[in-house]
Amino acid sequence: MRRTGKIISVAVLAAAVLSCAPSTGPGGSSPPATARALPEPSLDAAFDLDTLVAAAKKEGSVLVYDSSGDIEEVARAFTAKYGIAMEGVKSDTPQTAEKMTREHAADNVTIDAAIYEDGGVLVGQLVPQDVVRTWVPADLTDQIPAENRNPLLALSKATVFAYNTRLSPGGCPVRNVWDLTEPQWAGKLVMQDPLGKPTVLSFFTQLDSHGNQALEQAYQAKYGEPLRTEEQSAAYEWIKRISRNKPVLTGSDEDISAAVGAPGVTDKKLGFMSVSKFRNNEDKGYTQSTCEAMTPFAGFSYPKYVAIAAKSRHPNAAKLFVHFIMTGEGVRHEIGEGGVSGNSTVDPLVTPPGLADWQGRLFHTDPDGLLADLRNRQAVSDFWRVSRG
Repeated sequence: MRRTGKIISVAVLAAAVLSCAPSTGPGGSSPPATARALPEPSLDAAFDLDTLVAAAKKEGSVLVYDSSGDIEEVARAFTAKYGIAMEGVKSDTPQTAEKMTREHAADNVTIDAAIYEDGGVLVGQLVPQDVVRTWVPADLTDQIPAENRNPLLALSKATVFAYNTRLSPGGCPVRNVWDLTEPQWAGKLVMQDPLGKPTVLSFFTQLDSHGNQALEQAYQAKYGEPLRTEEQSAAYEWIKRISRNKPVLTGSDEDISAAVGAPGVTDKKLGFMSVSKFRNNEDKGYTQSTCEAMTPFAGFSYPKYVAIAAKSRHPNAAKLFVHFIMTGEGVRHEIGEGGVSGNSTVDPLVTPPGLADWQGRLFHTDPDGLLADLRNRQAVSDFWRVSRG
């Protein structure tokens, strides 16, 4: 992720003790008792793109999993460019991790590469267990900041608070994240169930690690007095109040977008959804925009890494895919309605509606906190579940 123009990185991970297993981990398995420093990414010393293309064509195909349906468009563009059959499969991140882990253990690997948005499981489980590996295209090394190479950051996306511009022509009806804990917004926030969405759980744990001051200041601004809580932090107090206010939980951002911005909607709701769903404004006539002025943030950004299966049957085609996604030509299909490439030379192609200041208006992941996200995930999951009742 970037703070002020700097994308999230995990260049070196020190050994760290991990405790409770994440409920969304591959196969429900526990993370290792200790997490080793990540191995250095693979970098072909005698790299030649034409040679790689020729080798990839001999392999004939490549299968890539991603949490976004945008991977299907990437696959079409890849096949059109190289004449290599690529299949892109949309799969929720926990399911992808489990499938890749099981395939690796069985020596029956079908998934060649994945674009993976759960940094905690990636650096705490998949890489240490050698299920996946990082490969950096040598000819793009100068374009990819060192902090983005291990694991390799393909792009960052965002989940934002969104509203219906038709129902609220004067702007977002919510000005402060604490507004969403008030009775008038009970049952009117629509979001993915955090227990099945690792990026939301990571957002919660990251809030607790470096978002408490901003939440305390936002509380003071709204209520005119300091926050007093019996919970361990302002973040946990906010999470508790959000949970108790009974948000409508869904399993997809598409459902959130429909509940908030569809033409037939008459009830004002706020959505906590991926910026990718702003495509529905053009495709389906929805009326949605980001609550850009919300205090202290309008949403959060999250990383999407790309990794190759250690036992891929099409390793050259997988490398070619990685090369493709790390260029503007390839990543533009993933960026879609908003995002930032891990390649510093690729400019953001689209500004999401209502989100002109990507860096300033989003809460950003701390790259040093990915292992802590994994360690703390079960605790925040249990806290959410108990708070909801």
